[in-house]
Amino acid sequence: MLQRGMTKTCKHVAIIGGGPTGLMAAEVLAQAGAGVTIFEAMPTLGRKFLLAGRGGLNLTHSEELDAFTLRYGAAAPDIAPLLTAFPPAALRQWAQQLGEPTFVGSSGRVFPKNFKTSPLLRAWLRRLAALGVETRLRHRFTGFGENDVLRFETPAGLLEHKADAAIFALGGASWPRLGSNGRWISALEGKGVSIAPLRPANCGFETRWSRHFVDKFAGAPLKSIALTFGGNTLRGEAVITEKGIEGGAVYALSRALREAIAAQAHALLEIDLRPDVSLEALTRRLSAPREKKSLSNFLRKSAGLPVIAIALLREAGPIPEDVSALAARIKCVPLRLDAARPLERAISTAGGVRFDALDGNLMARTIPGVFFAGEMLDWEAPTGGYLLQACFSSGVVAARGALAWLKR
Repeated sequence: MLQRGMTKTCKHVAIIGGGPTGLMAAEVLAQAGAGVTIFEAMPTLGRKFLLAGRGGLNLTHSEELDAFTLRYGAAAPDIAPLLTAFPPAALRQWAQQLGEPTFVGSSGRVFPKNFKTSPLLRAWLRRLAALGVETRLRHRFTGFGENDVLRFETPAGLLEHKADAAIFALGGASWPRLGSNGRWISALEGKGVSIAPLRPANCGFETRWSRHFVDKFAGAPLKSIALTFGGNTLRGEAVITEKGIEGGAVYALSRALREAIAAQAHALLEIDLRPDVSLEALTRRLSAPREKKSLSNFLRKSAGLPVIAIALLREAGPIPEDVSALAARIKCVPLRLDAARPLERAISTAGGVRFDALDGNLMARTIPGVFFAGEMLDWEAPTGGYLLQACFSSGVVAARGALAWLKR
């Protein structure tokens, strides 16, 4: 059954994707008087946004903007204008106006005072409804029809919708069960939009644990460690998984680890099990008489190692008998990583619509009036507020670009 979208007397913009990027674009447009309809494939809006705040909604970060921008690596020159247009301070003010004031945590991360996503999202959706934003749920984008009409699969059949402008905010391809599945790639490539291959970002990695180690320690945390790769050292935590290792400290190094594996088929991660103790001090502690203690008890008491750290030492090979070599091993346990975990298990996505396929307003050079924002774009960043900030900022820039286009 073929339906036709409604015709509006005012300029009308279609937002494809009902996550934070699309919602922010919708708000900017509606406040400027444009007619806005959000098309979302899932039964509700903001599903991945809610998941992102499951352990506390980290909206942004309090870093100075120059340092903040560098977090985007090679994409920093493209992200910088977006952050300038809608910086972290503007995002915090926006949350305040929604009745959700923010605070800066000890790590510099910025959270709503109630720490949760759902109150902010509910207030946001009420605001959008008051602005006249319409929502079409269970409408999955399937491609372009004649004259660039938007095509959607809906419970009632195929819908063709013609808008004066469109903003795509469909996310990458991580967590596909929440709606981000990357199926938009073929439709965009068919319209001449250049796409960088999608890759996992902020992801875990695979290694070859022994069966005994997996059976005993899968799911266990490695606390108060430091990870080193490519000259970068980060303190934090990690989690042992059945396939390998993941966690905040691993995610922060994921871009470099992923690229090394792509180039060399593996990467060697170094784990310092006692980063708060110098090599010299650790060597002195291990030089104490062992007496009748088992090796595990001796390492637990003299070096302060938990059981999981001792087991990880054993996974790296025979534990050295020489005290200096043993101290050095504790300060640098080598872990060979063979592959990144699958894209659908990653926190976020690298790759997407290339910035050189877009103009400064994020409009596609090959599809006039069609804009792209959020995780669909070719950038990546660590966790800590950088992901959501770029999504919000790009949504604002795309919406302003659409408004400029509508005035032509």
